Amino acid sequence: MNYRRLKDLPEDLKPRERLHQHGPENLSTKEILAILLRTGSRGENVLELSERILTETGGLTGLARLSVDELKQVHGIGPAKAAQVKAALEIGKRSVCTDPMSRPVINTPSDAADLVMEEMRKLDREHFRIIHLSTRNNVLGISPVSVGSLNSSIVHPRECFKDAIRRNTNTIILLHNHPSGDPSPSREDLDITKRLVEGGKILGIEVLDHIIIGDKKYVSLKEQGII
Repeated sequence: MNYRRLKDLPEDLKPRERLHQHGPENLSTKEILAILLRTGSRGENVLELSERILTETGGLTGLARLSVDELKQVHGIGPAKAAQVKAALEIGKRSVCTDPMSRPVINTPSDAADLVMEEMRKLDREHFRIIHLSTRNNVLGISPVSVGSLNSSIVHPRECFKDAIRRNTNTIILLHNHPSGDPSPSREDLDITKRLVEGGKILGIEVLDHIIIGDKKYVSLKEQGII
C-alpha cells in the first residue's frame, strides 16, 4: 500500500502549515476541507479523503446541497465531521448576508433567477424557498420553506412568512424549481401564488414575484402579469 499518513508529508504540503504560510485564499478547496475534517479515514489520509468527498458529492456546490444526514452517508464522514462541514458552510453563507456591501441587489426577475439558477436547476425534487429583500432590494437572505416530490412541493403560508417577520423583511420573492427542467407554472403553482400574495397583503409584506426555475431557464409570474 502506498498510503502515507498526513504527518509524513513535507511541511510545505500540509494544509494547516500552508494556510499559516500563504493565507487561506491560496489553498485549494480540498485543502480547506481537509482542515475542517482534521483526520482521514481507514486507508486514506485527510487530503485523500477530502478529494474523494468532493469528487463523490460534485464539488463544493454539491457538498453544500447535502443535509447533515446525507453527509453522514458519505464513507469517511461521521456525525462529528458532518456537523463541522455544515457549520462551516453555514458561516460562509451568513457572512455574505450580513455584510451590507456584499449583499446582492434584485432589480429584475433575471437577477433573482441568476442568484439561484446553478444550484436549483440541478435539484431532483421541488424545493420552495423565499428571497428576503430590504427596502433597497438588497438580499437579506434566502430561507428554505419545503422540499416536495418530483413534481410537487408542500407549502404552508405560515412557513413562508414566519422567517420574513423575524427578519423584518420588506418584500419577498417566492422561488421553486421544476426538476423536469420545464419552468411552466402548474395550476398548483398559480393557486399557491394567489394565496401567498393575499397573505402578504394581510401581513404588510409584499410578494414581488414568484420565479420558477427550470434547466437554465425560468418563468417569472410577475413578467407574465399573474402577480
